[in-house]
Order: sequence, then C-alpha cells, then structure tokens
Amino acid sequence: MRNCSRILSIYASDTSGVCSMLYELGGMTVVHDASGCNSTYTTHDEPRWYRQESMICISALTERDAILGNDEKLIEDVTQTALELNPAFIALCGSPMPYMTGTDFDALGREIAFRTGMKVFALHTNGMNSYIRGGAEALRCIVEDFADPAFRKTEKPSVNILGCTPLDFSLNGQIRSIREFLEENGFEVLSTMAMECTLQEIRKSPGAWCNLVISSSGLDAARFMEKEFQIPYVCGVPIGRAFSEKLLHSLRKGETAYPCTEYRSASGKKNMDLGVIHECIYAGSLGCALSLEGGNSVRILSPLETDRMLLAPGDNKIPYETDCLELFGELSSLAADDMYKPVLPQEVQFFSLPHEAYSGRCYRKKIRNLIANNFNSKEFTVC
Repeated sequence: MRNCSRILSIYASDTSGVCSMLYELGGMTVVHDASGCNSTYTTHDEPRWYRQESMICISALTERDAILGNDEKLIEDVTQTALELNPAFIALCGSPMPYMTGTDFDALGREIAFRTGMKVFALHTNGMNSYIRGGAEALRCIVEDFADPAFRKTEKPSVNILGCTPLDFSLNGQIRSIREFLEENGFEVLSTMAMECTLQEIRKSPGAWCNLVISSSGLDAARFMEKEFQIPYVCGVPIGRAFSEKLLHSLRKGETAYPCTEYRSASGKKNMDLGVIHECIYAGSLGCALSLEGGNSVRILSPLETDRMLLAPGDNKIPYETDCLELFGELSSLAADDMYKPVLPQEVQFFSLPHEAYSGRCYRKKIRNLIANNFNSKEFTVC
C-alpha cells in the first residue's frame, strides 16, 4: 500500500506540536488519551522535560469511559486540577481514540470555562497529523487571545520571531543565535513565540514592525497578525552570511515576503541536485544559503504539511515512503535526518541533518547550530 512505511519512521504528532508550543507559557495542557501520547511526547519529543516544569496532563481515558461517553469525568478532573494549580489558561487536545468516538472538544471547552472562569482553548488534534498542524493552531489561539492591540509600534525597528519550538530548533542555542543576530543588526526582539518567551511578551507583540517566521508552525499566527494588526511577515531562518543579508533586507523593507523560496533553484537534471529534508522554512533557508555560497542547485523534499508558498519550482512533496524511493535516485546528494539513510541509494551522497521532530533524541547530539556565521557550505559539498 502506498501510505505504508516499511523502513521510515513518522514525525511527531499534532498533539506533540501543541504541547511543545505551549510548554513555557504557564498554561495547563490536557491531552485526552489513555496515556500513550504523553509518554511518547515526554520521552522523545520534549528535551525540556527534565530541566523545566510545565503543566502537561493526561486524562487517562479508559475503554469504558470512551465507549460510554463519560465526558463528565474529564470535565470534573480538569476543573479540579485547574482550580488547584491556577494556570494562565487551559488547552484541551485530543488523540486518536476521542477522535474515533467523536468527542466534542468545543463543547467540553465551554463547560470547563464556565466552571473554572479561565480561558480554555479547545484544540482540534487527533494524533493523525504532524506536529506542524498542532503547533500552528496552538500558537494562533494564544496570539488571538493574548496579543493586545493597544500596544503601538515601537520607535526602533522591532520583530517577533514566530514558530520557535525544540521540535525544529533543538536546545543548542539556535533561538538565542537568531535573537542575537537580529539585535546585532539593529532590531529589537519583542518575543520569541514560544521558546524563552512569556505571555507578557506576547501581549506586547502587536508593537512589532515585522514578524520573522522561522517555521511553518508560526505561519497561521503571522497571517492573523498581518490581518488584525497590519504587521507584515517574512519567512526564513538566518543561515549563512549571504542569505542572512537577504533576510535582513526583506525585514527592513517591511513587506510580506518568502525569501526562503527566492534565492535557490533546482537544475531539473538527474543526479545534479542536492536534496534537503527538514521543516520547509528551515530547509528552504538552508537551500538558499547553499545556493548563494556554495553554488548548489537545491531541491527541497517535504514530507510534512506544507503551505504552497513555501515551495519553489522543482521542490517536491514526499508524503509516502514510495515517493522517497522514487525521488532519491534523481539526486546527487541528500541532507536529511539520519533515519532516511537506510532508503538512500548507495550512489547518492548523504549529509547528516538531524531533525528532532523526526528522530527525537536519537541524534540530538549531532544537531548543529547553523545560524548566521556558524554555517559552512563546505560541510555539504559533494566529494
């Protein structure tokens, strides 16, 4: 069957995306599940679990409650826990079982909000989509509720950085490097949604001149802020000196732009292109840096939910393992997570580009900080 994988793994689920995006914001995230989703998230997808506390809870859904539809147990458990812990908000998200039984999370959210008097976000996850969809919905809900339009634009050029989670940017200093790069080039960073970030910073985020979207999880929130607060957004990660300058130019121009697709092109010829697999904005930015500094023809291969604006001509979606097998043979080399290596043809050169949302902690120590001047195109040169 086309949608079955014999060798390749899967990416972190939408539930993990929600938990990761909301981890540091002081809310209580409740995953409605028997408990399996929670253990997978904490052991594989969340490097902050043992160093930073967060109110991530599991409903411990039983077979009997699922079949009989005992929603009162969930409502009462969440209500009592919230009143005891007093979180800044409550986020409810689902998993495959409540999805199959048709649980009405919107109705549950309204009832819990009535009983607690707290902000409650009912998020529509089901464990069947990738972390990008869950993270995007969670961040947009937070921005819609907490961003305060009363904050006016700052006098100094300022930005919000959207789409920050360890699933795409491991805890090796990448977010700090992006922030320092922007500050060194004259920008004030109002918020880094949602790593090393607080709700108070998100409240002030409408004062920014521009938003920098560094992963697909931040795109929905950026588009909401463009519509509601007239804040343009720029998609890209400052990788390499040349591409970082292009990104700065777009930010200073103050118009919505997608630099991560503008400065690279695929040759279209067999055995000529370098393929890159990662989250699409990160992969596109790396591809631009390689094109500008190394002269590579680069093709982005996207296994995740991807907005069409983030793909350039020549890029490909690879939702199935069979797509990988077909396309990998057309490349000269591939930069991807090490878990893709077993299905790569021997004649295609492999460059390690671990992605925490894919291989979890397996290759965490190999993840590099390629931000700005840390990038060296020679690391991706075909021998």
